Amino acid sequence: MKIIVDSSCDSDNTLLKKEDMELNYIPFSLLLDDEHVIDDESFEISAYIDKMRLAKSVKTAAPSPELYLDEMRGGHDSFVIAISSPLSASYSNAMIAKQMYEDDGGLGKVHIFDSRSASAGPILIAMKINEMIKEKVSFEDIVKTVQEYIDSMSTYFVLERYDNLVKNGRINAAVAKVASMLNLKPVCAEVDGKLAMVDKAMGNSKALGKIVKRIMEDKTVEFEKRILAIGHVRCRDKALQLKDEISKYVKFKDVVIVETRGLCTTYADDGGIIVSY
Repeated sequence: MKIIVDSSCDSDNTLLKKEDMELNYIPFSLLLDDEHVIDDESFEISAYIDKMRLAKSVKTAAPSPELYLDEMRGGHDSFVIAISSPLSASYSNAMIAKQMYEDDGGLGKVHIFDSRSASAGPILIAMKINEMIKEKVSFEDIVKTVQEYIDSMSTYFVLERYDNLVKNGRINAAVAKVASMLNLKPVCAEVDGKLAMVDKAMGNSKALGKIVKRIMEDKTVEFEKRILAIGHVRCRDKALQLKDEISKYVKFKDVVIVETRGLCTTYADDGGIIVSY
């Protein structure tokens, strides 16, 4: 069985080695003015952020169906994890690839998961699938269990900057300017697969504190059976502080911290934090 992810799934070699997990990445394309950057193993976060600061236009493009199809071929069973479908065409392109694969008489089974999240969310889903593959769970039971897991997940994020959301038209420039002047940080969450502001705070520390409070108040989850994932954009110290603060009140089974790849770096921007469990 094969796990295929788009590059909204954030991980690193240390975590992959620890989990004895192989992920097959399908890259997004990142467009900074006229420069085309592929979000693959060659992505270098510091150089990319420097270029983003200077770019007038910042856009991203979902992986093509052909890229997904190439990974599906080979006769193996495949699980595909895509960024939340309302945020990108990645999921729909993966579904097109699945249909192409089946029309061509592909021998393996393929299931496409809509992660309903990004960054920390998809890596948790990949870890869940990997665990069940090791336990030799059937393809159909993995699909059922993982879908239930996705339906029960929560994702929050706090942005440090609004620059790229303005550049790609996802937030009004005047609103972003006022929010920046007031040091107003939005606390956002996944709601029906979309990102919605659920709270706000003056300053980053208070915004992260709002996330801690929301996790503490979540009565739907058995934390000791769950893994917490924290994705960060070049701010590992902040991620570690958040981990320590959450751990004072809630005891998760484990906590993993990952640095973002290109796609989530583009939208969360330097200093951004994404939390999933």
